[in-house]
Amino acid sequence: MIVRGADRVLVMGITGKQGTFWTERMQAYGTQIVGGTHPKKAGATHCDVLVFATARDAMKGAGFDVAVLFIPPLMVKEAAMDAIEAGAKGLVVLTEHIPVQDVMYFMAAAKERDARILGPNTAGAVTPGECFAGFMPAFNVRIFKKGSIGVISRSGSLGTLLCLNIVQAGYGESAFVGIGGDSIIGTTTRDALVDLDTFPGTEAVVMVGEIGGSMEEEAADYARSMTKPVVAFIAGGAAPKGKKMGHAGAIVMGNKGTYASKRSALEAAGVTVLDTPSEVGAVLKARLGR
Repeated sequence: MIVRGADRVLVMGITGKQGTFWTERMQAYGTQIVGGTHPKKAGATHCDVLVFATARDAMKGAGFDVAVLFIPPLMVKEAAMDAIEAGAKGLVVLTEHIPVQDVMYFMAAAKERDARILGPNTAGAVTPGECFAGFMPAFNVRIFKKGSIGVISRSGSLGTLLCLNIVQAGYGESAFVGIGGDSIIGTTTRDALVDLDTFPGTEAVVMVGEIGGSMEEEAADYARSMTKPVVAFIAGGAAPKGKKMGHAGAIVMGNKGTYASKRSALEAAGVTVLDTPSEVGAVLKARLGR
């Protein structure tokens, strides 16, 4: 899911400390924030937009396309269902530590309603020069600059590092898609790769993956058919077998989800796999011919 400047954004949990801080920054960057939600503060004005009790009320009162959730873990299911039932076309679920059964429930509901989800446990999405949704530092010109490189990342911090290296190499990003680090997420690496493959102005894609799961191998199947260069960095190459490294999705089971299996699948598909993030600039220059 790529968030665009024309998308109307609802911030759920807008009056909280993080909701307030990042709403102000999204607004300053150009994100079209049309309202917020807080069940006990309906009718108030916060960050210069109206606060609604529910997403359904917000859809009637202001209309929105994407909901960004600054919501505590045990309340996410209710908030997500509210946004989905209101008719949101996309949700950016920033929260981590959501009960798995809750995630499965609202994921199923989103699928029935054709709503896209980023996360849970995502840092959000950035379309440089247009907007951002979440808490990526889109406003830092050393990290995000409008350009032609699409970026996909499970990790917000590693995604930021790769974007920094991309800009330092003289490139910019067409879009950043933070898919999230949990074991169950709404947008997979392959989903994001498909989105960026057809996204206007994207000449190459950089993927930031990590050990655990099979998303990178599944993305490799699609990358094989692409004409655009794909570059990848896989974190966790030195991790001991059977260890969970940070993210809930980063756990290796037997021979599945290992660094070796991911690297092998990606390289077999024509993807250049980096040993370190700092190599990304030189590899992009070689793959793009400039």
